[in-house]
Amino acid sequence: MESPLAARVRSGDVRASARLMRALDDRLPGADSVLRELFPHTGRAQVVGITGPPGAGKSSLAARLIAHHRGSGRSVGVVAVDPTSPFTGGAILGDRIRMQDHALDAGVFIRSLATRGHLGGLSRSAADVVAVMDAMGKDVILVETVGVGQDEVEVASLAHTVVVVWVPGLGDEVQALKAGVLEIADVLALNKADREGADRALRDLGALLKLRRAVQREPGWEPPIVSTVAIRDQGTAELSAAIAGHRAYLEKSGEGQARAARRARSAFLGRLRERLLDGALDRLEREEGPLDEVAVRIAARQQDPYRLADELAARLPRGAGERP
Repeated sequence: MESPLAARVRSGDVRASARLMRALDDRLPGADSVLRELFPHTGRAQVVGITGPPGAGKSSLAARLIAHHRGSGRSVGVVAVDPTSPFTGGAILGDRIRMQDHALDAGVFIRSLATRGHLGGLSRSAADVVAVMDAMGKDVILVETVGVGQDEVEVASLAHTVVVVWVPGLGDEVQALKAGVLEIADVLALNKADREGADRALRDLGALLKLRRAVQREPGWEPPIVSTVAIRDQGTAELSAAIAGHRAYLEKSGEGQARAARRARSAFLGRLRERLLDGALDRLEREEGPLDEVAVRIAARQQDPYRLADELAARLPRGAGERP
């Protein structure tokens, strides 16, 4: 029998959904069981990742995309991942401020999450929140990452389409390729395209895409570059068309199914790692004491971290995932 909370989420109840999202983010008991109930009712929303360096205008561009989708009658969910405050441990909710024009729209649900030190540009619970919004019946879910850097490309394992936002004047555009950001781009948005240096940035990004095509083993989707000026709502329609074009390509080429399998694999492995780590840390605390105390002994060379890790791993299958 479906739980009352799961039923309320599936009916689109905002308060119930927000409560579940908070419980999932805080890892409260019982939250995962509700998520399991909702799983069969997910997989229908279009998930669009928006990533790029800090200051590129990701939030402003997301706000324009929200307005575009709402104008077309689509409901929208937004997962905005913010850096964790070093003082409060919570999210710095700048994205909600920049998207405040949509705060009173019942067809828009915006959720800010703190990274809580999680690498990869996303929060550890971002995938769970996306699943809840999907179960709520949102047509489109925008996932805006914290500003990316080296290896922070995790959004590619969550979104159907990844929009990489770039701006002129950031220096050598080859750094985008080194950071791995260009490789995950399905659509490139050159925002603030009214700035000096926009023409050069377009040429450099085009050259990098040509290089990317040269090293690909098989031909496939070629990411378009769309010039935008978010603060003036310029290029929003073209960007939306490019995203829609990528979705059509995924459906027609069969790549969508392959990506879905990769996303499922990544999500499963992530959850499995978390469960195994939780089980290992629980066992460590029971047998050796709190982690902080163990770390002190390791730092003082009173305990061997290699032996301890090997012993925990060897015993993990018998008690992995157990919670006292």
